[in-house]
Amino acid sequence: MLSILIVNWNTREALAACLRSIAAHPPSGPCETIVVDNASSDGSADMVESSFPWARLIRSERNLGYAAGNNAAFAAASGDRLLTLNPDTEFFDDSLDRALRSLEDHPRHGAVGARLVGPGGETQRSVRGFPTVAGILGELGGLWRLFPRSALASYRLPLFDYDRLQDAPQPMGTFLLFRREALESVGDPRAPFDEAFPIFFNEVDLLLRLWRAGWPCLYDPSVRVRHLGGESTRQVRPQMIWESHRSLVRFLRKHRLVRGGPLAQGLLAALLYAAAFVRARGYHGGFGADGHHL
Repeated sequence: MLSILIVNWNTREALAACLRSIAAHPPSGPCETIVVDNASSDGSADMVESSFPWARLIRSERNLGYAAGNNAAFAAASGDRLLTLNPDTEFFDDSLDRALRSLEDHPRHGAVGARLVGPGGETQRSVRGFPTVAGILGELGGLWRLFPRSALASYRLPLFDYDRLQDAPQPMGTFLLFRREALESVGDPRAPFDEAFPIFFNEVDLLLRLWRAGWPCLYDPSVRVRHLGGESTRQVRPQMIWESHRSLVRFLRKHRLVRGGPLAQGLLAALLYAAAFVRARGYHGGFGADGHHL
C-alpha cells in the first residue's frame, strides 16, 4: 500500500491543485493520502476537509516545522511504501505507478527520487551530493562552475545526467518514495526525520543515514512531477536563509564531516554564518515550514 504524505503551510491553492492531480492520476493499487496542516492561516485545512474528504487531514494547532510535520504523517501512515510530497507539486501522468514499479525493480534501494519539471516544462536541477567541506567551499565561492569535475563541485553536481536512471545521493525532498523496510533499518519508521533539522537538511540527514546503512536512493527520470518550488519558504525568505545555514552547521557536526577539531569546525561555521548574513542582507531569526537545503 502507498501512503502519500503532504505537509502544508499556507499554500492553499497549490495544495488543492496537488490533491486534484492525485485524484486525476492515482496509483493502480491501494493508496491513502495524509495531509498535515501546520496551523495555516489561509483556510487550507478547511479546504481539504470540504473539497477532498478522501484525504486524511491532521490539523496541527501550531507550526511544527517540516520534519515534525512529516513525522506526524508517518506516525499515521499504514503503507509499506511512503511518499513525502510537497504541496507545490502536480502529477500529469502515471508517475505514481512508475515510482512504485521502480522501487520494486530495484530491491537494494531504500528510496526513489523523481524528475522535477518546472512550470515551463524544463527539468529542474534537483539532485545534490552529500555536503563535504570542499563541496561547501565550492558552492559558497562559485568555484564549482570553474572546476565541475573536482571535489569543489561534489555538492552542486553540475554534471549529473538527469536523463539517466542512476543512484543519486540526495534528490530534493519534494518527492521521495521510501521503502518502510529501509526506514526500519535506521530508526523508527513512524518518526524517521530528525527534528533537530526542523526545515532544512532533514531529508539529507535521512538519506545519508540510509546510504550508510546500505540503502542508496535511486533517481528515475521516468517518474515526473510538476514542481512550482518554494511556495512556503519564499513567504519568509530571509529567515529561511538563516535556518538553511544553521541546519547545515548542525548537519556537519552530527555526521562529523569536518576534520581538524573544534577550530576547523568553528571557522567553517563562521564562514557559513557570514554567507547567511550577506545572502539575507542582515540577521533575521525564526522560521516557517517546508523547505530545501542550501
